[in-house]
Amino acid sequence: MNNLIPITDIKGVGEKTAKAFEKLNIYTINDLIHYYPRDYEENISMKKISEVEINEICLIEGDVCELPQNIRKKNIVITKMKVRDETGQLYITWFRQPYMKNKFSINENVVLKGKVILKYGQLQMESPQIIRKDELLLQSTQQLLPIYPLIKELTLRNLTDFINQGLEYTKGQLKDYLPNEIKERYMLCEYNYALYQIHNPDDEFALEIAKKRLIFDEFLFFQLGLLMIKNECFVMDNQFQYKEESLVNKFLSQLPFNLTNAQTKVWEEIKGDLKGSLTMNRLVQGDVGSGKTIVAVLALLFAVENGYQGTMMAPTEVLAKQHYKSLTNLLEPLGIKVGILVGSMTKKQKLEMAAEIANGSIQIIIGTHAIIQDPIRFHNLSLVITDEQHRFGVKQREKLAGKGHHPHVLVMSATPIPRTLALIVYGDMDVSIIDELPPGRQIIKTYHVKSNYRERIYAFIEKEIELGRQCYIVCPAVEENEELEMESVIQYTDKIKKVINPSVRIEYLHGKMKAKEKNFFMESFSEGKIDILVSTTVIEVGVNVPNATIMVIENAERFGLAGLHQLRGRVGRGEHQSHCILITDSNADITKKRMKVLENNSDGFIISEYDLKLRGPGDAFGIKQHGLPEFKIGSIFENMDVLKETHILAKKINSEDDKLSSEKYKPLIELINRSFNQSISQISL
Repeated sequence: MNNLIPITDIKGVGEKTAKAFEKLNIYTINDLIHYYPRDYEENISMKKISEVEINEICLIEGDVCELPQNIRKKNIVITKMKVRDETGQLYITWFRQPYMKNKFSINENVVLKGKVILKYGQLQMESPQIIRKDELLLQSTQQLLPIYPLIKELTLRNLTDFINQGLEYTKGQLKDYLPNEIKERYMLCEYNYALYQIHNPDDEFALEIAKKRLIFDEFLFFQLGLLMIKNECFVMDNQFQYKEESLVNKFLSQLPFNLTNAQTKVWEEIKGDLKGSLTMNRLVQGDVGSGKTIVAVLALLFAVENGYQGTMMAPTEVLAKQHYKSLTNLLEPLGIKVGILVGSMTKKQKLEMAAEIANGSIQIIIGTHAIIQDPIRFHNLSLVITDEQHRFGVKQREKLAGKGHHPHVLVMSATPIPRTLALIVYGDMDVSIIDELPPGRQIIKTYHVKSNYRERIYAFIEKEIELGRQCYIVCPAVEENEELEMESVIQYTDKIKKVINPSVRIEYLHGKMKAKEKNFFMESFSEGKIDILVSTTVIEVGVNVPNATIMVIENAERFGLAGLHQLRGRVGRGEHQSHCILITDSNADITKKRMKVLENNSDGFIISEYDLKLRGPGDAFGIKQHGLPEFKIGSIFENMDVLKETHILAKKINSEDDKLSSEKYKPLIELINRSFNQSISQISL
């Protein structure tokens, strides 16, 4: 069947609705039927208020007999109203949603869905879902109700109707890409059946069968695609001769510390790649403070000692300048010239630097991704080191190949994830892990408190600043959001300036600021010209401010464990004891468990294991890869067993037929190409 039939072929989808679908990246009928529900709800029948039972989730219909009122209790806004039907009355309560006060009018007829409890002798329904009449009609027809991610232009009723039209349009016509032997071995249902059941499940059992098939497909095609990318794009002959290492050994002997066992093991793996027959394409994972940078320095020094250039790319100018400063201090005493190339340099400075890079007088080049773009020409580049945000792919390789190079690539990641998961998710790369911290590394004292501790926190911050220290405060939002009641960077900064000693220098930083402005404030903080930096998560991973000893994180429940651990790693980089304070008023059990994990653990790999167990679907470890498909239905955390199963199968298929050219695997190529949105040979990682 033609997979490119436009969405406008669906009855009722005009130009305006098609524009709305574009926001969901839905352009064709094929896109539409692969827009999966995010959840399912059991169909619940309507009840009279007198019939409801305590702790039961139910639907009730009634009239608003008392308008909503906002009541403030211990810094929490509670909104209450009363509804009634001919059999009784029920109190409705919302927490931290003050805007609900203006949503209703007296005598308005409403349909509400929620859990009924008995509180203070009154029947109450807490934080109910407001059901529209068209959704109510939908509820009466199915046993399990699919719940889709929605946008304001599309109602659940409309979207469900459009998807069902799409399923009818394609009924029985979609190609089943898996060979029968694989379906039989892994007990997988037929593809058309799975697609229909995911949207209209007959029952829980049918839904599980459908999910298993679609998750299996998604993981298998993803991993086969990665293996094909590795085979076709990254398996190249090593064009560089790496032999001499006396300078590297001299450098190691002069270091004021010994490498940890983990650092030594990873360095040997990198050295083996550089001396080997194939070009290196390796990921080095290491927790905050594990010493990844010194391993990168050894690799760069090894390149220079053997007559080549090396480059290290950073995601921001601030981080690039920091790397430049530390590498200059380490390597210039050895007679090695380090240069920097960033956007804020003048045109004249860039041209001078470009000339020195081209003639080889600059041996190590530090900068942002601009260093691999035109008009930069390298004299003899053999090694590119990037951070995880700069996955270095085919398009970039082609740029360098056009300049006569096929360099080794080393990607440094400060996002620890379990080794098994890393080997699967980074299937196109070899993976090294530094899972040991250098001796003497200070443990950051971590505390989980409620917002009523703020006064004490501010007093503690002032005391640390008097001692010459600095502080980060991280908020989840840029501007105030009444609906979510999140602490915001701009309003928070205004508030804190009113309660902190006026002599304390406070500034804010967020992602909506221009790059030049962000760089200015980040550099000012690095140089000690700002005492408190209020920021979103834009504060860079890796930025080193040894004088910063306090990290305060507002609304900590809104961040993943790995994200909180990364933020905590911005402090504890100097000689002074550092502290991380997690502020949240959430009483949810899952929040308490997650905060306790951080209070009791400082090892990022252990924390990542907990994140795996506690956090549901989503990109918990920040491992979305540019240019690769995102999972629509599978969760690499919840569905780890299927992920491992498909990993083994993908490697088996790849070893049998790495081009998937045999008749039984040919159909897979079409779907893999579609999953990756382009042919494998064009993928940029």
